[in-house]
Amino acid sequence: MSEFIVSARKYRPATFASVVGQQSITSTLKNAIERGQLAHAYLFCGPRGVGKTTCARIFAKAINCLHPAGAEACNECESCRAFNEGRSLNIHELDAASNNSVDDIRSLIEQVRIMPQVGKYSLFIIDEVHMLSQQAFNAFLKTLEEPPKHAVFILATTEKHKIIPTILSRCQVYDFNRIKVEDSVGYLRHIADSEGVTYDEESLNLIAQKADGGMRDALSMFDKAVSFCNSRLTYKEVAQTLNVLDYDTYFTMTDMLLAGDYTSALIRFDEVLSKGFSGQTFMAGLNRHMRDLLLAKGPAISLIELTGTLLERYRSQAERCETDFLFGAISLLTDADGKIKQSSNQRLLVELGLMKIAGLGKKKNDGDPLAEDYPLPPLPDGITPAAGAKVSPAIARTANGGTAAPQSAQATRPTQPAQPTVVPAPTIEESTMPRPQSATPARPVAAAPSHRHSSVSGLSISSLMNSASTPSQTSKAEPETVVRTEIDPQSGEKIESRREQVIARILEERPRFVVAFETMRVEGHTIRVEVPSRTLYEEIMRCKTEVLTIIARTAGVNGSLDLAVDVNEQIKASRPIKLEDRIKFMTEKNALILELKKALDMEYE
Repeated sequence: MSEFIVSARKYRPATFASVVGQQSITSTLKNAIERGQLAHAYLFCGPRGVGKTTCARIFAKAINCLHPAGAEACNECESCRAFNEGRSLNIHELDAASNNSVDDIRSLIEQVRIMPQVGKYSLFIIDEVHMLSQQAFNAFLKTLEEPPKHAVFILATTEKHKIIPTILSRCQVYDFNRIKVEDSVGYLRHIADSEGVTYDEESLNLIAQKADGGMRDALSMFDKAVSFCNSRLTYKEVAQTLNVLDYDTYFTMTDMLLAGDYTSALIRFDEVLSKGFSGQTFMAGLNRHMRDLLLAKGPAISLIELTGTLLERYRSQAERCETDFLFGAISLLTDADGKIKQSSNQRLLVELGLMKIAGLGKKKNDGDPLAEDYPLPPLPDGITPAAGAKVSPAIARTANGGTAAPQSAQATRPTQPAQPTVVPAPTIEESTMPRPQSATPARPVAAAPSHRHSSVSGLSISSLMNSASTPSQTSKAEPETVVRTEIDPQSGEKIESRREQVIARILEERPRFVVAFETMRVEGHTIRVEVPSRTLYEEIMRCKTEVLTIIARTAGVNGSLDLAVDVNEQIKASRPIKLEDRIKFMTEKNALILELKKALDMEYE
């Protein structure tokens, strides 16, 4: 039994021409070799499995080749044979993930001084260079900036942002891209043909999609699929091997949602869950499927990373989908995707989203914007829809004895509208004193007529309100009811008799206001106070209603009260507000306070 070599190693590119998906970078490196414009340090960065280390090795072999064919190595000279057999002394590879200390960098610097035995250059490839410690980077700076003429450094990393700027400034930076799906499919097709593996286009597309731009990942999945499928790759078996939802699941689900068949959609979703897939995985895949369908409806189809017959299936289903349906489905799925991690019932959240999308499909198929409305009970006698309101046929037939007839706008309006009643704004005594049992309640203020109207399932709200509030078209307006404001003639006496209780209540509710109300004067139903600052005046005026309510309830006043506030800055000296004024006021009254403060080593607070 021959020794098995994984495809990622067996089919690793050995020339610039065989590198997949990085044409711009390989062209730049080839031109630099042909012109002899070699830098002393390079930085290759990009996602995993896109060819960074591979390009570094090809570049190292090419610049040391004794008989190069343009920019490619000849693979026949001593330097190329030593490299291919793994015994070259000119190429040194260092894994910075496990050799990231200052001592490791010092050992590397010692090797830099040794001249190459065969060829012109000594190549130092440092993989995962972002793993070096800060001290190792600092120790490496001088050698990286001014190495010997024979030394060339190639740094490779997947996390460029972790490399310090002083290192980046000393290197030529090459950003490797994710490998496109069509490029991955083409390379997988080449390997399958070389290995004698039969395949269908959908299975290779599925492997390339799952690899997410990494060629090494795609080759690992390819080996796994070949082992499971026994050298015959079929779409169903590859999907089962990779544990991914196949395209048929999303195509079938979309057809059910387009037809408005939410029952079948929920059953299909239950089958997906029974296979071990999470609701979030299914929802993310369906959202991507809807996005691809939307792109397939126009020239943006080139943005879909698919090839062959699968792309034709997308184009065919996209023709049956309305743009509004796809926009609505994508919006619902995106909104649910943001909530699913915090949801306590993820399954119900996904099922609700599927039912809403099925509702969009049913509404499109029915062609009736009112098809989804809930039916209303029959209209009572004497009530007809307002003019211009949309009424479903069933309701119209019920309201008109089996036939739908248009109604005029005057049918639901009274012949003479009632005059509006003006009610004065409530005062303090209205909130404190009880209303007599026989008092007639005030009618609401009539609003200005509006041209806008609201409707519920085709019925005008204004027509229902007019019909309910107007027993007949000839009813007369009710007489006006005016609420008069009364004053308690004993309000001043009540407040003076309970002055201490009022001040204590204000101290409890609004302690900052006590400074003003301790010296308040009561003039009939008006309370007059003086404040030392404009700030306190504005604060009291903002709470005027609350303060008057407190006074009225505490003093037992059953009438209107008023509050007059005057600003008098002269009262600051007698009633200090700031901390400094209070200290000065207290020390003037009793000079022993300062001696007490010094003796006890106290602070003013």
